[in-house]
Amino acid sequence: MTEDTQTFTPTRDASVHEAAPSSDSERAAAPWPRNAWYVACTPDEIDGKPLGRKICGEQMVLFRGQDGRPAAMDDFCPHRGAPLSLGFMREGNLVCGYHGLAMGCSGRAVDMPGQRVKGFPPVRTYAAVERYGFIWVWPGDQEAADPALMHHLPWAESAEWAYGGGRYHIACDYRLMVDNLMDLTHETYVHASSIGQKEIDEAPVKTRAEADEVVTSRFMDGVQAPPFWRMALRGAGLPEDAVVDRWQICRFSLPSHVMIEVGVALAGQGGYEADDAAKASSIVVDFITPETETSHHYFWGMARKFAVDDAALTDTIREGQGKIFSEDLEMLERQQANLLRYPDRKLLKLNIDAGGARSRLMIDRAIAAETMPE
Repeated sequence: MTEDTQTFTPTRDASVHEAAPSSDSERAAAPWPRNAWYVACTPDEIDGKPLGRKICGEQMVLFRGQDGRPAAMDDFCPHRGAPLSLGFMREGNLVCGYHGLAMGCSGRAVDMPGQRVKGFPPVRTYAAVERYGFIWVWPGDQEAADPALMHHLPWAESAEWAYGGGRYHIACDYRLMVDNLMDLTHETYVHASSIGQKEIDEAPVKTRAEADEVVTSRFMDGVQAPPFWRMALRGAGLPEDAVVDRWQICRFSLPSHVMIEVGVALAGQGGYEADDAAKASSIVVDFITPETETSHHYFWGMARKFAVDDAALTDTIREGQGKIFSEDLEMLERQQANLLRYPDRKLLKLNIDAGGARSRLMIDRAIAAETMPE
């Protein structure tokens, strides 16, 4: 997977807040960091058309300008407040589908039949970047939006890796998904028919917190591969019934990304450190973008370092992974419903929760740093 064009469209206009969808106090109280890059959509979602999407409580419209660069602004027409995402693209401008007011990438009105509109105050715009096969936005302080702060993804820049993925809209707090991904014990139960196995429960879990990430790891030596990994072994040209060494290394980084190094290697060949010819290794890619306090956009996928030219295998893995994550979706949404139903009930904490707990602590510290008075 090669890196896509890298573009940047910051806003510097101080009067841009007139049509903002939420107050400053609401933004300050939000349970997510605002000064960060979040995945907003995939490039195909804005090919020749606008896309409406709520990111971190902000109702945005995303589109491409005439130069092909992505842009993002409030999904709010300054004329009558209609959603701009219901409009269409014309010569690089976003035309409101209600009365035809054309908006430029800067958030300013540029044209309307028979009217003078260039004096209209602008709507709020957001920095947008296209990189690594995704469109990213920065919902916070636009003066702080620096593309250099984006999480580096080496696999997305290398022809030695293949990638396939998708998106789910999930009705739960985004932090519940972080908890889910930083403790893979649930695989034995939620994903028993695909990636789960009893050895996951039996293998010790190690968690450590570093300056910029939380890492939870588990290693299982001398096991039989579960169905999903048997399929991966076949795709890598290895015997699917071989005894293998298996690993899971979950890495959380701000604002809400989890990269999970997973794989199996022929037993006795070095496990995680085995030569590529003796293993099937991948990175489970998880970009978790808050929508509201009880919903998020989940961009999932798998980057793999074997059989990278096999498009059919990419489709097979995507289909299998999609089914696995759909099982998480039901569990998480019903968990959220329970937590809303019984808000005063205290939850138990176990040692397997350390990865999620430390990730939440990192999130809380980032939020506190943003809201601390100067």
